[in-house]
Amino acid sequence: MLWTRWLVLLLCWGATSGEQQADERDRAPAEVRADSRRQRSPPPVEPLDFGFVPAAVYDTHAYYEPGAVGILFHMVHAFLYAVQPNSFPKDLIVKVIQQNMGGIKIEEWRKPENVVLLLKWIHYEAGFLICATIGILIVVLTPIIGMCFCVCRCCENCGGEMHQRQRKNADCQRGFYTASLVATSIFIVVGVLIAYAANHNVSIQIKSTRRLINTNMRDMKTFANNTPAQIEYLTAQYTTAKNKVLSELDNIGPLLGGRIHSQLEKEVVPSLDTALRMAGAMRETKEALENVSSSLEVLQEGTGQLQARLTGERASLSNTLSDPACTNGAVSPTCNTIRSTLSQLGISADYSKLRDVSHALDNIDTVLKTDLTNIVQKGYSSFNDTPRLVKEQTKNIVSGVKGTLDKIGAEINGFSKMFPVEASLANFTIFLNQGLKNIESYYPQIDQMDFYRWIGCVAVLCLVVLVLAFNILGLLCGSCGYDKQATPTTRGCLSNTGGNLLMAGVGFSFIFVWVLMAMVTTFFIVGGNVEKLVCEPLANRQLFKIIDTPFLVHPAKKNFLPGMLFQNPNIDLTLGSMYRDCFENNGLYHALQLETMFNINSFLNRTVYNNDLAKVFESVQVDLQHITLLEQAGRDNLINFANSGIGQIDYEAYLAEVNKGVTLVDLLSFSTDLEAQADQLPRGALENALKGHASSIRQIHREQVVPMEQAMSTLSQSIKQLQRMSSDLPVKVTNILSAIDAAEYLITNNASHVVKQETKGYVQSLVGYFRQYTEWVKNSLTAEVAQCKPISNIVDSMEIVACSFIVDSVNTFWFGLGGCCILLIPSIIFSVKLAKYYRRMDTEDVFEDGQENWN
Repeated sequence: MLWTRWLVLLLCWGATSGEQQADERDRAPAEVRADSRRQRSPPPVEPLDFGFVPAAVYDTHAYYEPGAVGILFHMVHAFLYAVQPNSFPKDLIVKVIQQNMGGIKIEEWRKPENVVLLLKWIHYEAGFLICATIGILIVVLTPIIGMCFCVCRCCENCGGEMHQRQRKNADCQRGFYTASLVATSIFIVVGVLIAYAANHNVSIQIKSTRRLINTNMRDMKTFANNTPAQIEYLTAQYTTAKNKVLSELDNIGPLLGGRIHSQLEKEVVPSLDTALRMAGAMRETKEALENVSSSLEVLQEGTGQLQARLTGERASLSNTLSDPACTNGAVSPTCNTIRSTLSQLGISADYSKLRDVSHALDNIDTVLKTDLTNIVQKGYSSFNDTPRLVKEQTKNIVSGVKGTLDKIGAEINGFSKMFPVEASLANFTIFLNQGLKNIESYYPQIDQMDFYRWIGCVAVLCLVVLVLAFNILGLLCGSCGYDKQATPTTRGCLSNTGGNLLMAGVGFSFIFVWVLMAMVTTFFIVGGNVEKLVCEPLANRQLFKIIDTPFLVHPAKKNFLPGMLFQNPNIDLTLGSMYRDCFENNGLYHALQLETMFNINSFLNRTVYNNDLAKVFESVQVDLQHITLLEQAGRDNLINFANSGIGQIDYEAYLAEVNKGVTLVDLLSFSTDLEAQADQLPRGALENALKGHASSIRQIHREQVVPMEQAMSTLSQSIKQLQRMSSDLPVKVTNILSAIDAAEYLITNNASHVVKQETKGYVQSLVGYFRQYTEWVKNSLTAEVAQCKPISNIVDSMEIVACSFIVDSVNTFWFGLGGCCILLIPSIIFSVKLAKYYRRMDTEDVFEDGQENWN
């Protein structure tokens, strides 16, 4: 059994310890909860594809369909159920075994508890006992009755007197006895056919037994040959996890550095974004100041020109209104009305009093000589260079981890090669081949024994057939030779021969029936109890529950199977659980619960989960102090922008002048009203002159006012924009510088915490690949490696051979033969009665009137 221990030990190498992983899982959530608000959950580990373990294909199909003979088997099962309808006495058998562990002693049965068990057993076996009693009575009484019957007939009693009395219903009685004997003979023939079919089925199934033996042996060879390849595949798949980890290590910059970068960017990027936006604000400020300067220049120049033209137009219009025509009574009110509006022809805003923004514009030009955008972009680049820094600073660590992984792979390969599994399985294969040869060497003997068995059973059936032959020949001769006109003393030779044949059948029946019944009773007791106590509980697995009963074999040994295999009866391993696992084609590792025998956890702790690997990762130190987010030139640039003077501009004065408008009155409205009033005057020179002034005013509006209004709009927008930008500008700049200082402080002083936190998550993702590997190994050992279906197939094949092939056939044989024996008893009676009507009598009844009636 040495090879089995090597095999068992090798199969356990890839399992993981449940307690260790449970402790790790319990500690991990506690650490996460302690820092749940600051630590983000690690990203999900990418699932690895380890492929499929090379599967073994087994040939044995442990299933038996008896075909037509199955009907006979069901009949026997129904009969046995009628004889023994009680359920399987599991508890009774267990108590009997436990109370008679040291051997059966007669004096022990006198104890009350044993008497109770005996009574329960008698109650369970009541049906068999009754049938066996009937069989024994037949065996005992049949030869006695036969001898008495023979002596009685020799004394010319019991129908031995060769004289037949006249009976009016003689024909009716003869017909009844004939029909009854024919029916009985037919049923006996059926019984013989049933017994012969069962006998022949055994011989047929012996060939199927060879097939089952061969396929089971092939399956065991497949099991032995495929297991090393499966174990080698498990070992080789460590490379898949290792290569994935190495790939992650090669990309430690983007992965770990990226994780660190993504954690820090929550504080860093917003501060740089505000600085970048402030650089844009600087350019917008310069543009706005330039617009204010140019617009103010346009407005100041245009105001003077507009004032001169409006003054000239007002004087010209005043002269026109001084025309004598305006003194006319009808025209005078209109002229007075026009004259009263002349004061409205003037400018409204005075831009000459506004101070220019040249000083602020000069300061902004000075500020913009420093490219703040480029400086901020350098800060972005310096911060985004974190992955490269991580990769450069972890070169030695990555090489150390790679060396550790190579060492782990070497240890795993070395561990799998510690055990001579191939040699052990080769020896096992040799053992199987030798065993098959030994079994095959017995095939001729088995065939010879089966032939003798078949001859013996046929000989037994021939005894019944002999009686049947006498009955059938007697019926044929008697029926064919019977003459209604013949008297009992004058019956023909053929009729007399039929009667003698029937009596010969009676004699052979008395000679053979008790022997046959003895065989039937013996087969019935043995075969019936084997069916009820072995085959049925084996089919529904109740038998396993008896074997798996704790402390059944020994009071100090809990379980039988682990005590036999591992010398440790306390392991919770039962034959039933092992059979179920093997029936489901699970691995032998799981079926035998080898994790309780071989603790692979220490090996995995020394390899995959070793302290060396953890120490290497704990030594990860990433220095980010050289990252500069904003150079001093950029800081000075922001401060200079805050002190550029745009906050000292008198925005209220600008807005006040802009809101006044260009002229006191809308020149277009004024010119329209002037034309309307001119239309009220009589046609003439005055009307035309006023309309000419309206046209001149429109021209002034088009040439002077419209450009000035456009300049005022630009000035208004720019002033408002500058007012918004200058609002709390020093505070904004201070906040930007404070945010950048805080981000740099975070990088300089607190980055170690972020690095440690992200390194831990990174390491967890790497360890996750190894956990996937170990879990895959455990699952593969449970369900795919060394699949023990051949073991359950052997059990099922033994059940098929023992119960379906042999026990069912034996039970069917005694069922048919027993029916023949039972039917031989009425056959004896009917044959004796019927022979009286066929045999030639010595005397007969004589009537005085000379008429006879023997019908």
